[in-house]
Amino acid sequence: MVITATEFKTNLGKYLKLSQDTDVYITKNGKMIAKISNPNIKAVDYLSGLLKDKLDESYDASDIKKERLEKYENID
Repeated sequence: MVITATEFKTNLGKYLKLSQDTDVYITKNGKMIAKISNPNIKAVDYLSGLLKDKLDESYDASDIKKERLEKYENID
């Protein structure tokens, strides 16, 4: 979600609550100046939401690491 700095200041509580579930990008004079995000959301949780058709519940960070290492081991 992208909002202006004025909108953010006016509705601070609303956007702090929204940042629990989604990133909030703040602009000023048309330029991106800040990003508010939930530090408790893990990258694996975020990616599994994007790739839900390819993942099952047992896919976790260790699986991603193993897959990445295998990919680099096979590079000539």
